[in-house]
Amino acid sequence: MADEPQYLRPNVIIEPLVDRFYAWLHTVAPVQASMNLAYLQAPLLESYLQSPPVHVAATANPELRGGYFVGIPEERSEEVRELLNGIKRTGADMFAFAEAITKAEDMVRQGATGFDLTPLYQKLPAELAGLVEIAYDTNNQASLHFLEPLVYKSKAYIEDRQSVQLSIEPGVERPFILSTPRLPGPDVLDLHIPFRHPGLQELFGARLRPRRLSELREALELDDAQAAQLATLLTGEYGQAPDRHIEEGGRIRYFGHACLALQTPEATVLTDPFISADTNATDRYTYRDLPDHIDLVLITHGHQDHIVLETLMQLRGRVGTVVVPRSSRGNLCDPSLGLYLEHLGLPVLEVDEFDEIPFPGGRVVSTPFLGEHADLDIRSKSTYWIELGGKSVFVGADSSGVDPALYRYISSHLGTADLAFLGMECDGAPLTWLYQALLTRPVTKRMSDSRKLSGSDAAQAGEIVRELGAKEVYIYAMGEESWLGHVMATSYNDDSYQMQQIEKFMSWCKEHDVRAGHLLNQHEWRW
Repeated sequence: MADEPQYLRPNVIIEPLVDRFYAWLHTVAPVQASMNLAYLQAPLLESYLQSPPVHVAATANPELRGGYFVGIPEERSEEVRELLNGIKRTGADMFAFAEAITKAEDMVRQGATGFDLTPLYQKLPAELAGLVEIAYDTNNQASLHFLEPLVYKSKAYIEDRQSVQLSIEPGVERPFILSTPRLPGPDVLDLHIPFRHPGLQELFGARLRPRRLSELREALELDDAQAAQLATLLTGEYGQAPDRHIEEGGRIRYFGHACLALQTPEATVLTDPFISADTNATDRYTYRDLPDHIDLVLITHGHQDHIVLETLMQLRGRVGTVVVPRSSRGNLCDPSLGLYLEHLGLPVLEVDEFDEIPFPGGRVVSTPFLGEHADLDIRSKSTYWIELGGKSVFVGADSSGVDPALYRYISSHLGTADLAFLGMECDGAPLTWLYQALLTRPVTKRMSDSRKLSGSDAAQAGEIVRELGAKEVYIYAMGEESWLGHVMATSYNDDSYQMQQIEKFMSWCKEHDVRAGHLLNQHEWRW
């Protein structure tokens, strides 16, 4: 067969993996990755190996959806054992680093009594030497601060743990990302390459510009068998939608969850990209509906459903800048989103509250994000105010209306919002569901259950809308789309507290003459 230029099929997906677990912030950023490897992922695999049938049965139980159970058939348990042995061997430095963090945190708790901290540096584990600072806050409470750029250069950051799997979107729910590793399979192309590998940008660029198989093979460093498998992911047909650009006015498209594409003829702004590749589905926008160039990608926060690597990696080379909120610099629970994405090869701009980012024909202003992070001291979160095409749009993600006065300040500074998008997952998962591995001091179940990953309820959402003076408001980021299950694992019914609160909020909007909607799958606004 002639080596003719071909396109990458529009329904190809990529799953970025770290030690064969689906990659997200806490498994890539080295401080948090070490803690998750030592205190979550390795123990999870050990638990599975003790009783594979229990884990497999639990993954099939709808009431346990989103739980930490490994959904790999028992007949493949030896592969899991080999995976665990490999993790222990190649990740030895990370296990030692995690143990050092736990010891150092305990040492600081015991030894920092309000006096000079200098003697404590000599007691730090060797693994942390030169990588941390010990400091008091103004309440005389001491803590460790990690020098995160240096940790990326230490033995705790092992890029060789990274790999990717390429395949055709299956159209069925994939295994839950936080618990089930991805083993090799006949229908996936396994590549042991880092996420920043330039060949991946070449590959996904072939959605817009055709490439020869020989060129992609060289760019990705493939052997004969891998090249043959890659050939099945290519097609001679151009797959992009003809209406992905606009010639006048403005447009917003809802791609699902918290992903909005805001467009004018001059520019595109994309929020929290999490996009379906299932081109057989007729109820959603997919990658084929994205414009060829995206000026700004706005990331609201670091949770796995808002900074989605499998989408961001497919957009590399098409994005001008990825805008992320600045972290608190060195806090154990608040890794830098900027460093994370830079090490994956993406162009990044970090912003603080009320920083302004201009783009052709408009501007973005980063605005504060309250709550939703189980009361942890996490600064790397931002809402956004976007002005384009004569409209002002507030993108609120999962921010809480716990203090309505904040939105009064936002409005006094920026004006009235024409449209607002709010998340109302108001009964979220408890603290330990996402942060257990980072807690160096145990918390009770009662404490954990009281500190949830929750956005606004009806009353709080109403106060946000009132203070912003929004004329239209839409509920999004609820995790209801069918293609989000492998990341969200949410399950609602009409009696769910979240759905009841949304209905209550919809009634409030009707009473106050605010146009409102509850988004699902896709929607479009034009002006």
